[in-house]
Amino acid sequence: MCDKDLIVATLCTVQVITKTSSMTFRCRSTRIGGAFVKGISGGERKRTSIGYEILVDPSLLLLDEPTSGLDSTSANRLLRILQGIAKAGRTIITTIHQPSSRMFHMFDKLLLISEGYPVYYGKARESMQYFSSLRFVPEIAMNPAEFLLDLTTGQVNDISLPEDLRTPRGSLEFEKDIIKYLQLKFKVAIEPKEKASHRVTKAPEHLQSAVQVKKDWTMTWWDQFFILSKRTFKERCRDYFDKLRLVQALGVAILLGLLWWKSTTGTEAQLRDQVGLIYYICIFWTSSSIFGAVYVFPFEKVYLVKERKADMYRLSVYYVSSTLCDMVAHIFYPTSFMLIVYFMAGFKRTVACFFMTHFSILLIVITSQGAGELFGAMVLSIKRAGMIASLILMLFLLTGGYYVQHIPEFIQWLKYISFMYYGFRLLLKVQYSGDQLYECGSKGGCRSLQTSPSFDTVNLNGGLKEVWILLAMALAYRICAYLCLRKRISVCHL
Repeated sequence: MCDKDLIVATLCTVQVITKTSSMTFRCRSTRIGGAFVKGISGGERKRTSIGYEILVDPSLLLLDEPTSGLDSTSANRLLRILQGIAKAGRTIITTIHQPSSRMFHMFDKLLLISEGYPVYYGKARESMQYFSSLRFVPEIAMNPAEFLLDLTTGQVNDISLPEDLRTPRGSLEFEKDIIKYLQLKFKVAIEPKEKASHRVTKAPEHLQSAVQVKKDWTMTWWDQFFILSKRTFKERCRDYFDKLRLVQALGVAILLGLLWWKSTTGTEAQLRDQVGLIYYICIFWTSSSIFGAVYVFPFEKVYLVKERKADMYRLSVYYVSSTLCDMVAHIFYPTSFMLIVYFMAGFKRTVACFFMTHFSILLIVITSQGAGELFGAMVLSIKRAGMIASLILMLFLLTGGYYVQHIPEFIQWLKYISFMYYGFRLLLKVQYSGDQLYECGSKGGCRSLQTSPSFDTVNLNGGLKEVWILLAMALAYRICAYLCLRKRISVCHL
């Protein structure tokens, strides 16, 4: 903290507050919001952040100016709630500036700091008596907190001074001498007594056990999962069902359907056009899924680090709930897209082929989502995550098997790490069969699709091993993303 003068107060009282105010019910289910999203007020947001810390039932709670920005009524209500928690056997330490006289008398112990050194430590109610014994007495009616802060800054215009303080008022060294005088008196009068009492007094049993034994989770993994999934879905619901995103998916589907309206595979040129459409569908959903997932962890980094520091939930619970909730959008939009473009573009009209094509697209989308999560977890930076995702996406597009089929041997390994390579091959195998005939109107007669240059490196009758490869890649990406996130968050803790 960079504040020059602070009052640090400790609440140590009795009874738990179980009732919630009417304001809590009024704000219930309201978005908290932030700089760009409208939500609750600043005071309500401050109380919510304190509530986050209380949820884990800490034995020691440190609060930095919890009442700043709150009106008097809200500040008193907040202090009473904290007082009730302290009465249940918890220790609450807070820094506070200029509390009201009513709030001041709620504190049990008070630590007064000036220029980085203590000038008083003891019971809050006895602080005025202590300074009166030093002959610092207010000449007008003053709030005790205001009087104490004036002393710690050397502003003693309406305060009588002890006779042994010889520095004249108004001199350049007057304020500094006041502070030095108070610090000296603390070292002589209070510090020896506190040191002696600390040698005799043992720490409370609940604090000793809290230090010695790591606290177990009070909720099971599944309980945390259901609660966190509900919160995640509520928080991201507007993004999942965004009108602009829906218009984009449906608009692109209609545009592609019109451009490839009832396309056929009768000639080499027509076949090449339809293969180009399949590859573009791969590109569209790969890029949409990667960029839809790559920013999730960087955007939530601040909240995630804060909540993990408080041990509010397991990181595995957060990751699984985040991934599964995001899959709602990653399944809904491709499904709407395929229902339009598949029949408009004239793909093979069989039930089995439609569902296999749809399944292949979803598999590509889920794998791309895992890759995006990995890139985001690797850096936890919005700017760098987008840059890395763009570079990797470009690499995967070039090695996907459409632009370059015969890649030089020394760099062929790149295509084997590209999920677009496997996804594109899977879609071709689902949509076409090697013994299917085309070019029947040419002079040479009918030819099988396997002889087409478009399938020079693809065995259309070679089975669907790409399904298992993509499933393995989707799982591997997510395991790596979780491990990277765990490592990065643990570094942020330090």
